Amino acid sequence: MLLLTAGCYTGFEASADGQDADAGTDGVSAGDDTGDEGSGDDGPIPEADAAEVGVSGLRRLSITEYERTVADLTGLQPEAVGEILPIDNLTPFDNDYTTQIPSEPLVKGLEVLAGDIANAVVADPALVGALLPCAPTGPDDAACFDQFITEFGRRALRRKLTDEEVLRYGALLQHGAEAGDFNEAVAAGLRLFLQHPELIYRVEIGEAVEGQPGVFRLGSYEVATRLSYFLTGSTPQPWLLDAAEAGDLDTREGIADAAAQMLESDAARLTIGRFHALWLGYEKLSHEGLSGDMHIESQALVERNIFDERTAWTELLTASETYVTAALAEHYGIPAPEGGEGWVSYEESGRAGLLSHGSFLSVGVKFGDTSPTQRGLLVRTRLFCQEIPLPADDLMVDVDEPPGADPDACKEERYYMPNEPACAACHQLMDPIGFGLEQYDASGALRFEEPGKPECEISGNGDFAGVGAFNGPKELGEMAVESGLVEACASRMLYRYATGHFELDEHDEALIERVLEDQGGTFELFGFVEAYVGSEAFRHRRELQGGE
Repeated sequence: MLLLTAGCYTGFEASADGQDADAGTDGVSAGDDTGDEGSGDDGPIPEADAAEVGVSGLRRLSITEYERTVADLTGLQPEAVGEILPIDNLTPFDNDYTTQIPSEPLVKGLEVLAGDIANAVVADPALVGALLPCAPTGPDDAACFDQFITEFGRRALRRKLTDEEVLRYGALLQHGAEAGDFNEAVAAGLRLFLQHPELIYRVEIGEAVEGQPGVFRLGSYEVATRLSYFLTGSTPQPWLLDAAEAGDLDTREGIADAAAQMLESDAARLTIGRFHALWLGYEKLSHEGLSGDMHIESQALVERNIFDERTAWTELLTASETYVTAALAEHYGIPAPEGGEGWVSYEESGRAGLLSHGSFLSVGVKFGDTSPTQRGLLVRTRLFCQEIPLPADDLMVDVDEPPGADPDACKEERYYMPNEPACAACHQLMDPIGFGLEQYDASGALRFEEPGKPECEISGNGDFAGVGAFNGPKELGEMAVESGLVEACASRMLYRYATGHFELDEHDEALIERVLEDQGGTFELFGFVEAYVGSEAFRHRRELQGGE
């Protein structure tokens, strides 16, 4: 992987200044000597702690992480990133390094983006003024340009630049001198850094831990980067880099203090909200006029329960109030809030918690209508972390309803696969759950009969095999909480998001189980975050073995 990155690095630098520059073609030599002095004592860690250290691969910024990083670095919100870069695979998260494959479209897309962003920044005097740490005296002000390279490079590469790098990148000043415009040099520097492999990729090297083969202690800048992208989805803020440089992140206490400060930020609220949206599948909605309202509703509930009240995570599933606009309240058939939007009680509507939101109920839809199979699959795999095996190839059908179903029959008759011997084992796990949500259409509106079929009444009765019967999202949420199964799943999903890989091994499971046990089997998001970032697993990485 490093050899590939090295190859990209040469091309990136050549394009950064618009010609075949000789500003350095030494691969990732800077990344091999990051100036990271390690995180404290280099002795072994307790074996129980070492057993919790998971593997860490080379992680590329997702499209959203790149957008937020650019915005934090330059003050400019980049446009069309998702249209230019290859899409991120969802597993369900968009940051799984095991699915990230380098490609020519990625490299070319980053080159285009870096150029567009650099041009947009230097065209805006306010952005340039905020970006530069000094006022240039002319187009060839080397001292000011070196200061820009030093400070911006530190933020972009998430580490202190070496003297050799500052000297090498300082050669880009020639573009300002030749054009008679200092901003031309700034643009060249931006083009270089915004497609630099160490910005695009999160490289974790660390130092080998004595007596524990394959375990490496991360450097302080590496810890800062882990922490920042986990909790805010973006590059470390200057104060966090300062903390890393000062050695404040060399201890559990220092990391905990930094995490607590980050969790007070708006960026953390946005990131944790997006974690839920990716996890439960509702990040992208397509309801004309209501998608924004639905996102606001779900985000408000996450922020209220997790950040403002810091309740147990399961209360997201049983909340008796929701935050709606007047239009969304009308859509749901519940009382409208005063003042146009706000918190209202569900009262006796049969709704409660996140599972009643139009955002969640919009997932698992095919061909314009709800799919009991897809909804049941969503609940099983996302909310309970249960695996549903794929059917054999000869049983796979690319249709929503079973082949041969009577199109005029009611849906419960059309979905007969739970009664088919070859299909029953899987469909009995999914379809009865989906039918328990059938009284809510593909946008979350209440209904009591099938569209265009008044003779087909919808009972809303469902059954979760092995857990119990229910009717509607309120009862499903209550049953999920009472089962005690969803908290272990929530813990695993948050850990997967934090570490950037979906498949868990024995080291990952050891940490998750220990944290859950320490918390009495309950999942409180802040508590899990504090336990994870305070663990030795967060300050270390395990080397990838061949084939992993």
